[in-house]
Amino acid sequence: MCSQNKRRSLTAERVFGSLPGIEARSAGTENNARIKVTAGMLCWADVIFTMEKKHTRRISERYRSELQGKDVVCLYISDDYEYMDEQLIEILRDKVAGHIGGCP
Repeated sequence: MCSQNKRRSLTAERVFGSLPGIEARSAGTENNARIKVTAGMLCWADVIFTMEKKHTRRISERYRSELQGKDVVCLYISDDYEYMDEQLIEILRDKVAGHIGGCP
């Protein structure tokens, strides 16, 4: 999850969604996001990854009950990358590796 769902979270969805046994969806927390986060998305997820602390705060404030019992992990990845940027992909893989199975 990022702000606009155009670069960071969309890249993560593409990278991790192609792994066997992993289903990945992405969304943004801003009103004008390409795909905006919903309560249903959060209920669907086993693990929720946010790119910045502000994204964690926004969903925690708005969707407190949907997050009960969910792992919410902030990756601390700033909005400095383009969609499918090789450096972003490497950072995502490194930071997510310990949280999901099958991550290269």
